[in-house]
Amino acid sequence: MKSPISKRVTFVLTAILVYSGFAFFPDNILSWDVFGYYLYLPFTFIYHDLGINNENIIHEIIDKYHNSVTFYQAIKLPAGNYVMKYSMGMSILYSPFFFIGHLFAKLSSYPADGFSLPYQYAIFFGGQVFTVTGIITLRKVLIQFFSDKITAITMVIIVLGTNYFYHSSFHGQNAMSHNFLFTTYAIIIWLTILWHRSQKLKHIIILGIVCSLTILSRPSEIVCLSIPLFWGVWNKETIIEKFYLLVRQKKQVILFLIILLLIGSLQFIYWKIFTGKFLYNSYGANAGEGFEFLRPYTLKVLFSFRKGWLIYTPVMIFSILGLAVLYRKNRAIFFPLLIYFVANLYIVSSWSCWWYAQSFGQRALIQSYPVMAISLGYFLVYLNDKKKNFRIAIYFVLFAFITLNLFQTRQFIHGIINADRMTKDYYFKVFGKTHINEENKKLLLIKRSFDGKETFTNETEYVSKLLQKREFEDLKTGTSTRFVFSGKKSVLLDSSTIYSPVIEASYLDITNQDHAWIRASAYIYPTVDIKTNPFSLVIHFEHNGYAYKYKAFDSEKMNLKLNEWNRVCFDYLTPEVRRKTNNLKVYIWLRGREELFVDDLQVDIFEPTR
Repeated sequence: MKSPISKRVTFVLTAILVYSGFAFFPDNILSWDVFGYYLYLPFTFIYHDLGINNENIIHEIIDKYHNSVTFYQAIKLPAGNYVMKYSMGMSILYSPFFFIGHLFAKLSSYPADGFSLPYQYAIFFGGQVFTVTGIITLRKVLIQFFSDKITAITMVIIVLGTNYFYHSSFHGQNAMSHNFLFTTYAIIIWLTILWHRSQKLKHIIILGIVCSLTILSRPSEIVCLSIPLFWGVWNKETIIEKFYLLVRQKKQVILFLIILLLIGSLQFIYWKIFTGKFLYNSYGANAGEGFEFLRPYTLKVLFSFRKGWLIYTPVMIFSILGLAVLYRKNRAIFFPLLIYFVANLYIVSSWSCWWYAQSFGQRALIQSYPVMAISLGYFLVYLNDKKKNFRIAIYFVLFAFITLNLFQTRQFIHGIINADRMTKDYYFKVFGKTHINEENKKLLLIKRSFDGKETFTNETEYVSKLLQKREFEDLKTGTSTRFVFSGKKSVLLDSSTIYSPVIEASYLDITNQDHAWIRASAYIYPTVDIKTNPFSLVIHFEHNGYAYKYKAFDSEKMNLKLNEWNRVCFDYLTPEVRRKTNNLKVYIWLRGREELFVDDLQVDIFEPTR
């Protein structure tokens, strides 16, 4: 008997994704964010040092395998140990493949250090397994609502017409959380369908485990609970029916909650052991990023040329339109899917780093695609009821969007579409192109370094202005007339006063552009050797009293002459400010205890001319 077309399409799509993964095999899949997700495993089972008390190990690993330019994947605590930045859910999902890699490393000549090639291949293989599982499960979900043909078309659109295509296969992206969570969401929907159909114990147990691991991978994915919770609910009568269903199955519901609590408690226990607190904000070390629930960036997330979802994945417009069709045709699942979509979009849009670093399109929405595939399928159902000419026109647009996605994926792979610096002007300049030149690249946002090393080399492309200059003539205390560079006073720093007066200004006062260079300068009069009386010229931004992008130009790196005035100068690139009302602060910090004289603290701004 001939197999359904959707099964054949599923086979072809999985073959394409698996082949793409091997064709664009990563140099080291255990790098950057994946490195951070994965660290729990080797430091638990190999090094037996989950708190990374011996930081030499991590530096040796990075030096050997080049997993990251800086060790941003964990935060050093005052006690000297580290706490992981990312929660442990991904490590648990990786764990079967980690143990396979560890076994192969033990049986081979490769070091069993958690990061050698057997481990890299094992995690890559794990990503492939999750990709294939996700596609197969998505078909199982879609076939519950649609014909075989609609299911097949929907799957082609989701896989080839969205940024899931890149982020599930190319350059080791299959090990990222978005690919794994795409699969867990497909499983959550499938198990929700099965449990509401039969209320079997095995379904609620597996559902509890999958929901727990999804939330443990990214705590914001707690919105996944809205799918089983509101499934089948759309009016007062169905609310009552759902309530009585949960009451009748209260033992299973309690078991589901116990599973959530037990698996979730692993993270709380980890935090308690290594931070002393059951709840710990592992992102809190950087005040420059965080949730802005009162100021979500929804329009930018959807329509920005930097990383707008509907700009780089325009085919999902039809999925959004399909929600209206879903409301008319299947209200039993409309509300849970709508609640999830709105809540998820709100949370994703509320993160201050709304472009989510280097990626093709809005990668933070990829895990929602199994949900959005259902509304997309309902749009296709609606389309099939329309006149032929209208159907042909819309299918042509769908085909064009799929083609555009495949072409722009190629552009992204070859660096034509930039991973995080896109602008509207650059987008249209390179639209449809297979090659770019250096002149085109000038239309991109400024390039920011991963290692924090920044040099202002193109000053001719900027226009300068004075922001503030402090000559300290207005100060009543803390000054001296013994050594003065200009005017009648200088600031005297010593053991009782270690900070100079501050130059402070909001980002709005600095520039209305996406960035500016700041040149801080001051005149310093050292009276003793700076080796015994060090100081720093400090620059940082501040959010709610906490510093971010903190830079200090230390006197140890300066060529200073004793007992005379020395001009010190430091260039600083403004960060991606969390809010434009955040303040810049510039000051001198005396780290020694002997006298140091400071005069003419000055800040100049260099704004781009374009």
